[in-house]
Amino acid sequence: MDWLDREYPRISAWFGLARKRRRPLKLVFYLVLHLLGFLFSISAVRDTRTPQGAVAWVLSLNTIPLVALPAYWVFGGSEMKDYLETRSVGLAELRPAARRYLGDIETVTPEELSGNHLLTTLGRISSLPVTKNNRAELLVDGKGTFRSIFSAIDNAEHYIFVQFYIIRSDGLGIDMKRRLIKKAREGVRVFVLYDDYGSMDLGDDFTTDLREAGAKVSPFMNLGKNINRYQLNYRNHRKLVVVDGKTAFVGGNNVGDEYLGMHPQLTPWRDSHLRITGPIVSCLQVPFVEDWKWATGETIGNLEWNLKKVDQETRGKSQAVCIASGPADKMETCSLFFHAAIHAAEKRIWIATPYFVPDQSLVTALQLAAKRGVEVRILIPDMNDNFLVENSADSYIEELDLEGIELYKYTEGFSHQKVLIVDDDFSAIGSANFDNRSLRLNFELTVAVLDKEFQVEVVSMLAKDFSNSRLVTIKEWNSKSEWAKLTSKVCRLLAPIQ
Repeated sequence: MDWLDREYPRISAWFGLARKRRRPLKLVFYLVLHLLGFLFSISAVRDTRTPQGAVAWVLSLNTIPLVALPAYWVFGGSEMKDYLETRSVGLAELRPAARRYLGDIETVTPEELSGNHLLTTLGRISSLPVTKNNRAELLVDGKGTFRSIFSAIDNAEHYIFVQFYIIRSDGLGIDMKRRLIKKAREGVRVFVLYDDYGSMDLGDDFTTDLREAGAKVSPFMNLGKNINRYQLNYRNHRKLVVVDGKTAFVGGNNVGDEYLGMHPQLTPWRDSHLRITGPIVSCLQVPFVEDWKWATGETIGNLEWNLKKVDQETRGKSQAVCIASGPADKMETCSLFFHAAIHAAEKRIWIATPYFVPDQSLVTALQLAAKRGVEVRILIPDMNDNFLVENSADSYIEELDLEGIELYKYTEGFSHQKVLIVDDDFSAIGSANFDNRSLRLNFELTVAVLDKEFQVEVVSMLAKDFSNSRLVTIKEWNSKSEWAKLTSKVCRLLAPIQ
């Protein structure tokens, strides 16, 4: 600045004064920022649902308020009182009607359930009946899943429900749109529901084409019109297709080319889905009707609810229950589901999840199961699409390995499946991950099936996945640098707010 002092002394003097004036302003700015961080950290302690989440917010709000404050204003807190009240009113209106509709379906009697405490518990947790005479079919990976879904859509006669967290306007999405347009023009009622956050890239042309053909299409929250932090944080992560009230599909696949193995990095894409027929389909219609009512204000009528008259070919011998969970539940339904499954295990519990960030209560439940002599196996991907989750998972190695819990990392691509088995006859497939977002923030949908023959197929599938994985032991954790260990533990603290 010497040349400025020589050539332009007045300008130089003004700049010097400005710099001096800015210093106290900058100090005041940072003091206010940290004060706000401290005040909102009090709010985080009061409102955040888990100790993990509260610690993460308190830590970030008080150390990096410039970054954490905007994030907290968008994603933080969990009061959402207006939303909860509105959603609860909707559930109160629809569930009694649904129970009347479901009154004639084939449910499992108390006597038939007496030997299975897990299914009994899940029926009470879900508030939907445990059904019998269902037929379950395991679908492995995207190509087989969408081949089956598209076949059901092409043969629809009355109505189609389509609900996905992600719908893309790519090759797979356009193929689905074309089929739905064809059915809508034939007079089949078509309802498409998608999450506005997950389907952020879905263009208006996609939905306009469907509407012009007569289909009804809606985002779950409609972020474009009324964006707020609750809408961003509470996402509808469900994946469901129902055709004519007779056939349903539930699982981990969304509508996008990456689910067919076309992701540029995460390839091959490994996923699992379930095709199911029988009385359980009526139960699966209930969360869709509830979600549609919430999103649009409309109640869908003229649906098939009584499957006693359905062709015998759709009947099987599986008992099944639908677990629909979400942040408006009076209790944490998804968390209760995982706890119930872990505590019921006597021989084995295998869990496949892409996002493994359990809270301490679930870690303790897994450790206790291992202490009982239960074989506990957990399958996660070796490479992940989420930095926080990928690094968080490593921080659990020591706690799991010391108790004999086997943690495997899938090495043949990206394992996105959400599958759980207990002992010799219980299997569950759905959309719920083993992390805070699924446990407490997202709307999720899982179908639990009691059927030894079906579980043989699921076990065979998972056994192959384990063979394509590597066992992670405490040696791997101990070999990490101190910096890598610290990174994993910090990511674990922050993961509940991701």
